Amino acid sequence: MKEYKNFINGKFVDSKSGRTFENRNPANWDEVIGIFPKSNAEDLNMAIEAAKKAYPGWRAIPLPKKAEIMRRAAEIMISKKEEAARLMTREMGKVIKETRGDYQEGIDTALYAAGQGRRYFGYSVPSELPNKICFTRRDPLGVWGLITPWNFPVAIPSWKIFPCILSGNTAVIKPATDTPASAGELVQVLYEAGLPEGVLNIVYGGGGEIGEAMLSHPDIVGISFTGSSDIGRRIGEVCGKTLKRCSLELGGKNGQVVLADANLDLALDGVLWGAFGTTGQRCTATSRLIIEEPIYNKFIEMLKARVEKLKLGNGLDETVDVGPLVNKAQRDTVAMYVDIGKKEGAKLLTGGEPYTEGECAKGWFYKPTVFIDVLPTMRIAQEEIFGPVLSVIKAKNFEEAIKILNGTTYGLSSSVYTNDLNKAQKAAELAETGIVYINAPTIGAECHLPFGGMKNTGNGHREGGWTAYEIFTEVKTVYIDYSGTLQKAQIDTWQE
Repeated sequence: MKEYKNFINGKFVDSKSGRTFENRNPANWDEVIGIFPKSNAEDLNMAIEAAKKAYPGWRAIPLPKKAEIMRRAAEIMISKKEEAARLMTREMGKVIKETRGDYQEGIDTALYAAGQGRRYFGYSVPSELPNKICFTRRDPLGVWGLITPWNFPVAIPSWKIFPCILSGNTAVIKPATDTPASAGELVQVLYEAGLPEGVLNIVYGGGGEIGEAMLSHPDIVGISFTGSSDIGRRIGEVCGKTLKRCSLELGGKNGQVVLADANLDLALDGVLWGAFGTTGQRCTATSRLIIEEPIYNKFIEMLKARVEKLKLGNGLDETVDVGPLVNKAQRDTVAMYVDIGKKEGAKLLTGGEPYTEGECAKGWFYKPTVFIDVLPTMRIAQEEIFGPVLSVIKAKNFEEAIKILNGTTYGLSSSVYTNDLNKAQKAAELAETGIVYINAPTIGAECHLPFGGMKNTGNGHREGGWTAYEIFTEVKTVYIDYSGTLQKAQIDTWQE
């Protein structure tokens, strides 16, 4: 067990509150991973002040020099990958092969940032007037508040931290209370790589106290948040009052469509990974399976056989397929939705109860659960559950499948399995989601491409790739007139 402190202005600092909270292993609730400060607004104010003080100096450093720190951070992360992956599995439960992938995404994001420092492009465009040039540049905004979830303890913080600080901003990060250690260790990597004091600060504590104080602080220029749509609406409302920049990546109710001409074995592999990877605790998790009628019964038989072979247990065991839910409250939520599904008339195919055999009795395990004969309007087909629950829906044909796919208030990720090129192209066109996969599951985003969704999934920004840098910067248009005379755009008519 390790005792953690806030990290402010390059130093470990005790919380002014004097309060603490425990971080426990969801696979074995007896194991305490760390003790963390339950900080208050005074701690946050100190961190924001440090970031504000560091901003002018950090902004002035040339981008390629900042990028060298990102590259060194990536190299350090590579050396720490296995250690960090094991910590993440102990913190939030997902299996070790997934946390290795989580950390690798952080490494890849750092490497992308390192390259971005030498290709921080603007636009150079012709002027309508002679002896005049026009171009754009991207400038930082100031101090950002970064609020991250527990399900990707390094990947999502890295999506925010690296583009934010490479762009010349400084930041305060508040990680989720279920996975604070992984974010804390990532911050330490950046300082080991040479980040100046105050550029990145971490304050531990609850969203109701630290998060709310962040939203209303006058020196915070923007908030980047990943989490539930309900909390996202609250953040957008508060930020809107002061026109604070706000990037929201929120929930999903993602569907996988399997058409009659699809490779069924491939589609089965996809839905198992999409629905039960990370124990269903992904915003991109496959929570709806939409099957074309001719193959409906056959595919359900295949699905049941494979789901019931999935092995539950501690994610540090390399043979385990599915880990625990992150905490008791999350398992209770899953159980609640299973009861809702039964009452709505959906047929429980398999699962539907906690798993408490052997060592799993000490953790928050729940059997992978499949409902069949689900109607698209049922709550289990409409509301985000964030657990290992899959709703199977029958569609008469391609057109109905796409209608069902689009028939939720969310729009993050979608998947269509088909060997018909025309239908694949049409699905990519018609799907009302920010991400579309053809013959692949709804999970598996790559860090150099935009990530985000439509409708209740966010507010239009995209994390990942070049688009993340648009979030953390303002576009500035520059005109340089070297004619030596007063020229009036749109008024002067130039003639040679």
